Amino acid sequence: MPTTLIVGATRGLGAALAQAYAQAGHTVYATARSATAPSSPSHANITWIPGIDISTEGAGPALASALPVHTILDIVVICAGYFEKETLEDVKWGEEIKMYTTCAVGPVCVVQALVAAGKIKTAIASASAPALGKGEAAQGGKLVLISSEAGSITLRHDAEGGGNYAHHGGKAALNMVGKLLSLDLKARGVAVGIVHPGFMRTDMTKNVGYDAYWDSGGAVPPATAAASLLAFVDSSITLERSGEFWAPRGVRDIGTAEAVLGPNFPADRDAPLQLPW
Repeated sequence: MPTTLIVGATRGLGAALAQAYAQAGHTVYATARSATAPSSPSHANITWIPGIDISTEGAGPALASALPVHTILDIVVICAGYFEKETLEDVKWGEEIKMYTTCAVGPVCVVQALVAAGKIKTAIASASAPALGKGEAAQGGKLVLISSEAGSITLRHDAEGGGNYAHHGGKAALNMVGKLLSLDLKARGVAVGIVHPGFMRTDMTKNVGYDAYWDSGGAVPPATAAASLLAFVDSSITLERSGEFWAPRGVRDIGTAEAVLGPNFPADRDAPLQLPW
């Protein structure tokens, strides 16, 4: 039975992923910022680890210590996030720091702690894989970083304008973090996927007023995005593609895609697409 860790699983995509992986037969460890475990999502295969706020120092070691001693993770998904709208006229220092810390600093510290504790499945050359060359490794675990098309510098365009500096900047920083982690983890056989899961009907998007665009933007329930992501993680996050930035649900919900990609705009809007940095 595979073992999966979902960091940030109390609502939205994280909750949907925890439920989906549990229903698929995985042993799921799910984190919550609250001091007590939430009541949902609930499944016999889900074990909650409360009190994990990745925007705070020490969250990584605390998480690694909370996992059972002999637990080895096949899949780690980091989807904890924070979003506060900003304009040029209204930029808040504290909110900026929180967004960057949650999106880009926290994930590095969490991954470092899990690796140091030997919690992520690794793979090395063995009798079953004797042909590995220098710098190569067999497939080990998978690290999935939930980013956003908002982190693509290339996809920024007059059509959507500026603003939301730390939201975009934090996700762009996460993309760089993912690329660097893919280089550091390659020898261990750990594949890193950086993904835009799609525009979703969540409390986070509602709280910043994006529910006004749910219909026109093709927003989907978190469970729908989670199903697409599970299939993509299983089939497409490999060492060969490690460190790449993908949209498993295609460009259907990326408002600037057609204007930016131009002749490279895909004929199939729903097919998984590697996104530009």
